[in-house]
Amino acid sequence: MFIQFAAAAAAPAAENPYGLMEALEQGGVIAWTVFLILCGMSVASFYILFTKLIEQQKIINQSKRVRQTFWRSASLKEGTAKLEKNSAYKQLVDDGIAAQDQYSKLTDPVEAHDWLHGSLARSEAAINSKLGTGLAFLATVGATAPFIGLFGTVIGIYRALIKIGAAGQASIDAVAGPVGEALIMTALGLAVAVPAVLAYNWLQRRNKSIAENLSAFAVDILGFMVSNGQVKPAHAAVAAKPAAAAPAGAVKKA
Repeated sequence: MFIQFAAAAAAPAAENPYGLMEALEQGGVIAWTVFLILCGMSVASFYILFTKLIEQQKIINQSKRVRQTFWRSASLKEGTAKLEKNSAYKQLVDDGIAAQDQYSKLTDPVEAHDWLHGSLARSEAAINSKLGTGLAFLATVGATAPFIGLFGTVIGIYRALIKIGAAGQASIDAVAGPVGEALIMTALGLAVAVPAVLAYNWLQRRNKSIAENLSAFAVDILGFMVSNGQVKPAHAAVAAKPAAAAPAGAVKKA
């Protein structure tokens, strides 16, 4: 009996005739085309997800550093020198300073507040537009991937019906391959669409939070400029108060 068990274990496993690759080979060019399109969508979706997460995290970290160091500066030019190069917050400050310098060159009677507010809003919109790059692709993948998979499903069912008609009877051997191919395409379409939709919603929520922080910072910059530096945000860093001196004659305990 032990010899029979060992021989059975040593025997090569029978190949599965209804696996993924076998289904694609039976499906031909259409099945391979649908499969490659879905794979390309999935790879692109995850690439956008990870790159946007890195980009967003950089801006979130910049926001923390701005709250800690920027408002300790006496002027905007001194503060912007402390910010990272190519920082979103540095872009806002630089655009505000440039708008302030350009205001003296205007010939039309435009109020300084309106001019500075419009310049900061334009800069903020440019940053938000850059943050939203790629999200439209995720939305497109989430909306179209199930239908691309459904197209492969329809083709698989069509091939199964053709085999049934050619064989004259609905045997399992005749339809197992095409039906398996159809179900695989449906599953692939959903597997590509669901992560894309989740990634889109998650990135949109993070972008909204970042946009709120940028908008608040732009308002603080505007208030600082139109008040000649007299108005600063409530969360500006305040110098720590010196510790109270110990009373004379106090003896330290051992």
